[in-house]
Amino acid sequence: MKVGKFRIRIDLVPALGNNAFPGEEAKAETLEESGEEMTRIYLVRHGTTEWNREEVFRGRVDCPLNETGKAEARATASYFQGIPIDSVFSSPLARAGYTGGASAAGRGVEVILEPAFTDLDFGEWQGHPLKEVRDRYPELYRAWRERPQDVTFPQGENLDQVRTRAWERLLRIAQESPDRTVVIVSHRVITKVLLCAALGLDNSHFWQIKQDTTAINCLEYARGIFIVSLLNDTCHLKSIHPWGGKKDF
Repeated sequence: MKVGKFRIRIDLVPALGNNAFPGEEAKAETLEESGEEMTRIYLVRHGTTEWNREEVFRGRVDCPLNETGKAEARATASYFQGIPIDSVFSSPLARAGYTGGASAAGRGVEVILEPAFTDLDFGEWQGHPLKEVRDRYPELYRAWRERPQDVTFPQGENLDQVRTRAWERLLRIAQESPDRTVVIVSHRVITKVLLCAALGLDNSHFWQIKQDTTAINCLEYARGIFIVSLLNDTCHLKSIHPWGGKKDF
């Protein structure tokens, strides 16, 4: 990840349990240095919506970007200028599609809508403000904050279900795109669980991964190994949020 002017490379084994690749270990040598074919995948969270700003649970509700979110999408597109992009995948929801479309524009690259990267179904929480959810579902909300891996939302999904569908698709994209660069635009929950998986962490670590709006993350894949080389990069948003003020919600 980028910290100030420095880049930190994190070399770790892939996800544990059913997501692991038996017998494979991360090497000290980076994939870039090895000279082997490598897939580079940028995971991007979508831009800000009014419901992000108002702290309303979104999930499958198709709320559009607000003006701040559109500016963030344009800044993300500027970030990718000079980086060859071979394909762009997006959640089918408009807030992700607009963000992905801004980065694909002018490249002759079509945005591929991928249901596997759709946001978590928050069920009965969707469309309700955070404060209301805390008041109406105090025990479930406490569990979500303290034991997210154990929560299944009423009439919705849980993190394991989301991780299974998103990880399987991510892995297939990585395996089918050797020596190519791919952008995937999705949602906070999706990028968090995918990063946990790539880092070899289970979903109990969900809250230890921060993802601001239009955060950029990078995964490098070769020899059955994922390396996280960039995490929650928001340097491209300095002109929009000069004093911070971004929300991981």
